[in-house]
Amino acid sequence: MTAARTALVIGGGIAGPVTAMALRKAGIEAEVYESYAGPADGVGVTLTIAPNGLAALDAIGAGDAVRAIGQPMNRTVMHDGTGGTLGAFPGLEDLPPSLALWRDELCRALHERARERGVRVHHGKRLVAADEGDGGVTARFADGTTAEADVLVGADGIRSTVRGLIDPAAPGPDASRLLNFGAAAAVAVPAEPDAMYFVFGRRAFFGYWVQPDGRTAWFANVPHDRAMTAAEAREVPNDEWMRRLRALYADDTPGRQILDHTAADDLVVLGSMESMPKVPTWHRGRMVLVGDAAHAPSSSSGQGASMAIESAVQLARCLRDAADVDAAFAAYQGLRRERVERVIDRGAKTNNSKTLGAVARTMMRLMMPLMLRTFLNPERTLGPEQRYRIDWDAPAV
Repeated sequence: MTAARTALVIGGGIAGPVTAMALRKAGIEAEVYESYAGPADGVGVTLTIAPNGLAALDAIGAGDAVRAIGQPMNRTVMHDGTGGTLGAFPGLEDLPPSLALWRDELCRALHERARERGVRVHHGKRLVAADEGDGGVTARFADGTTAEADVLVGADGIRSTVRGLIDPAAPGPDASRLLNFGAAAAVAVPAEPDAMYFVFGRRAFFGYWVQPDGRTAWFANVPHDRAMTAAEAREVPNDEWMRRLRALYADDTPGRQILDHTAADDLVVLGSMESMPKVPTWHRGRMVLVGDAAHAPSSSSGQGASMAIESAVQLARCLRDAADVDAAFAAYQGLRRERVERVIDRGAKTNNSKTLGAVARTMMRLMMPLMLRTFLNPERTLGPEQRYRIDWDAPAV
């Protein structure tokens, strides 16, 4: 007997369809309500699914759909702006590699898999309110329609409406003074096909990998004197941003070459890198948060999507096994909070490393061999994150 029979999942990004699939596997009928009028094709840039995220997808039978579109990354190579190698991180022994992919392709694959499982996705449904009663919750949408279920799951991202309904005093996202850009360049720079490259350039950080189609996927994290929302950043024409980026990376290898082969129309401008501070309240009554709505680490952590996927699966297990909704939500938060907040802390530290000055970069080059043997050892830093596995069949409560 589950704690709920039906669920409304608000948000159709990554966490939304995964939550709905996990709930259905747990015996709970779930439907997704997305504010966009259609699929989010072309929205966003690149991301990675870590081994723990892939394992969580396997628990609900969705891992192979993501393997089919992801590019395996067996190691990470760090360079300075001259092309010199600072160090290299191999993948963890006995674990599959992380997968690099485009966010829109991931969303499309997850939605297709969810539809195959019978999940209905309703587009053009912007949540504006929710009313709770003894027997369930009613979602109210901007178009005047409503929907009812036993529970409502907020998978609606870093600017979650559901978070504000649960706790009107909930914090909003923190914005760093690092602007985020990305695109694919029509060039294949010299690189190993299974390696991701991080470049601590003379003025800014740059990441890239070469795709099988001969293009180079890249992202840039650029220091700025103030935080900018995506809307503010997009008020600047793409041509102007490309001019600034090419000037910023003019002395960096291979950043300048990659940017020279990037069309301005292909540039994705994301504004400041954002993360969620530690959200004090994840659930109230029959409403609960999952994914970025509850815990959004900086994209520098490489774990944002994987943490969202894990939380979706764990929430479903708790609703499957608990005697009532309150117990299910409390167990879910108990399983997740400490783990995700450790990732949030690590992401914040990684952001700080991307703004190193010239002296610090020189020290990094000298100290990197020692750092890789001690506190930057991949097993020590990433092992607890990437070796985590969810046992779907074990009792969650």
